[in-house]
Amino acid sequence: MRQRGRTVRHELTTGLGRALLGGTRDDDFTAYVVGRRAHLFRAAYLLCGDPHRAEDVVQTALAKLYVAWPRASRADSVDAYVRRVIINSHLDEWRRPWRREAPTTDDRLDRPAPVGVTPEDSDALWAALRELGPKQRRVVVLRHYWGLSVEETAADLGVSPGTVKSQTSAALEKLRSVLLADATPRGGRR
Repeated sequence: MRQRGRTVRHELTTGLGRALLGGTRDDDFTAYVVGRRAHLFRAAYLLCGDPHRAEDVVQTALAKLYVAWPRASRADSVDAYVRRVIINSHLDEWRRPWRREAPTTDDRLDRPAPVGVTPEDSDALWAALRELGPKQRRVVVLRHYWGLSVEETAADLGVSPGTVKSQTSAALEKLRSVLLADATPRGGRR
């Protein structure tokens, strides 16, 4: 059916047509968000530990949920569906390279190297650090350069404290072997 160049179907997608049908997708979605937003924020905060990142995760999750709302609202448990979306959004945010950068007010970066560390020793240490895999290098830097605890390191890297301990142990053993190999004279005994 056509009415002045528009179909009846178009009338059903306008505000007047939706009001006649008794509700919209937006109304259902809005009602769900109003009722569950605080809970979603708490869940995201517990995942990432930062209220600003939690807000970003919730916003991203809600945008994804809105797109999938017709399917999600028919799911057995909308909360389970949303929980999965929040977890996936958190993981997506965590994987973004700019999320790993954090401004610092720590003046340790601006200090000169301590007296007694020669440039040669410093070069050998950096070369030994480059020998480590990326996960071991992260753990060593966070634990021994930044001075974080095992728990803080685990939280920052998103791994268990046991993983931090095993990575630290393996990394320090590798550093010992690399640094001791560099310290032994080449070409035989003296």
